[in-house]
Amino acid sequence: MSELTVVVSRRFSVPAARVFEAWLDPDMLAKFMIPGPDMSVPKATADPRVGGEFEIIMQAGDQQIPHRGIYKEINRHSRLVFTWDSPFSTADSTVTLDFEEVAGGTELTLTHVKFPSEESRDNHRAGWGKILETMDHGLSEASAG
Repeated sequence: MSELTVVVSRRFSVPAARVFEAWLDPDMLAKFMIPGPDMSVPKATADPRVGGEFEIIMQAGDQQIPHRGIYKEINRHSRLVFTWDSPFSTADSTVTLDFEEVAGGTELTLTHVKFPSEESRDNHRAGWGKILETMDHGLSEASAG
């Protein structure tokens, strides 16, 4: 069986630098790393350097879901790669974010590899889509304000 992969893309109406830096800012992570309704992020930390770690605690009702990772590549404003360790991932699960300046903003392509099942992959696809949507609304509102 081939490796299970999720690829999600979204166009943002702000420069790549703004979209990129949001992924390294714990305050911003807490605002947009929300993959479903009635969820929140009570804790987010980041040490944004190659080899540095991040932690995002997602909360759904009374359940806290820890997510951790290590930054593998930080190529400012064009590429970010990090490991993804959660109760729903497998060893060596990795997320790659590619940022491309386009007319009027940024095209972000998120590629997440290695899932324990097709169901997990599909759930992550939906979750990443919602996260990018929430991020887009937050960055657009900040630009308008």
